[in-house]
Amino acid sequence: MASMDVPADLPKPRAEARPVAPPTLTWVTLALMTTASVASLRAAPTMAVYGLACVFLYLVPAIVFLLPTALVSAELASGWSGGVYRWVAEGLSKPLGFLAVWCQFAMTIFYYPSLLAFVASTIAFVIDPSLASNGVYTAIVIMVLYWTGVWVSSRGTKALAGLSSWGLIIGTLVPGTILVVLGMIFLGQGNPSAAPMDSSHLLPQWTGLASLVLIVNNFLSYSGMEMNAVHVSSLKNPAKEYPKSMFLAMGLVLLIFILPALAISWVVPADQLSLTAGVMQAFDAFFSYFNVGWMTPIAAIMLISASLGGMLTWLAGPSKGLLEISRSEGYLPPFLQKLNKFGIQQNILVTQGIVTSVIALGYALIPNVSSVYWIFSTITTQVYLIVYLLMFVAAMRLRKLKPDHPRGYRAPALGLICSVGLLSSLAAMFIGFVPPSQFGSGSV
Repeated sequence: MASMDVPADLPKPRAEARPVAPPTLTWVTLALMTTASVASLRAAPTMAVYGLACVFLYLVPAIVFLLPTALVSAELASGWSGGVYRWVAEGLSKPLGFLAVWCQFAMTIFYYPSLLAFVASTIAFVIDPSLASNGVYTAIVIMVLYWTGVWVSSRGTKALAGLSSWGLIIGTLVPGTILVVLGMIFLGQGNPSAAPMDSSHLLPQWTGLASLVLIVNNFLSYSGMEMNAVHVSSLKNPAKEYPKSMFLAMGLVLLIFILPALAISWVVPADQLSLTAGVMQAFDAFFSYFNVGWMTPIAAIMLISASLGGMLTWLAGPSKGLLEISRSEGYLPPFLQKLNKFGIQQNILVTQGIVTSVIALGYALIPNVSSVYWIFSTITTQVYLIVYLLMFVAAMRLRKLKPDHPRGYRAPALGLICSVGLLSSLAAMFIGFVPPSQFGSGSV
């Protein structure tokens, strides 16, 4: 535009003289964006094991973790650009800032084997459902899909950008709605629920910490709120609109998590439920009951497309953040700072891929696929929770050290919110080391 010759005697267009208004988001739009980045069907089988008690187990982490994370990250994002690295570096120190970004990246190494195990078990329902519990099959699918993703990402394909938004509709909202509607018709026709649905089952059966371990998965399900906090400055009145936006998002996320989990528990008994294939087990049971078995592969393809879209969107993101900070601060060795001809951090992706492949062998070596899935989900959560522990401490320090620094949004009762978030994150990390009672007496 600047290189075009414009005759000097022509008056400049009046529009140029006006300051460009900052882009504004409505609080409803931000709530929907947040819902899209958090909600997923992948965690539903993990909570369906608890039956009606899953409502309680989703609600508690939403109040003690999801809400503090959303409000605290909004204050930090409206005062300091640059994400978690900048927040922790300003509030604590640069090395701890790097640790936060490193954990954001490192958690994906364990996240992909659990995400792709879900994809592998879903594909199995199209080919041969018995493969869903086969560890060797699961490990092979994870490696093939992961390396295909690395190859696609390393070519810098722009066409992948829209995959995640479509993923929410195709792979979460549509299948989730179908699952819940079929479940309600199933119960409405007088069929008994596989899990008891009376008031005495509102709370989980307490048999020690092991009976609650799967709740840790919900902390991972709710993570990622800090990614959307950057949009807080686009609201017209952040102080009033952001809390409204987060409460609406929290309500929508809870609905998307709770209703499909309940629908699965209505039709698949807890002792037969697979943590990786549970969604497809429920679809298979409902479709068979309603004599529309031909729809099972269609549901599988919808779930697969959403998960793969999510994986490709995530693949380059965290490693790019790690690369940029490493290049400016010199944290990583030169080999990992190199870019390929497409400008992509290929060496980081390949190194990450080798580690991910070794970890994926866990599926082939540990007899129970659900146990391996639980282990990887828990490690992912524990590594990611380090980011939140640093973020909560940094937020309290910044409020104390720089109280007058301009912030577009100030979280109410910040000290209390950060303390609740810190304690719940520490509790989740601790609980994660206990093997869940649902898998018998697994080796610690």
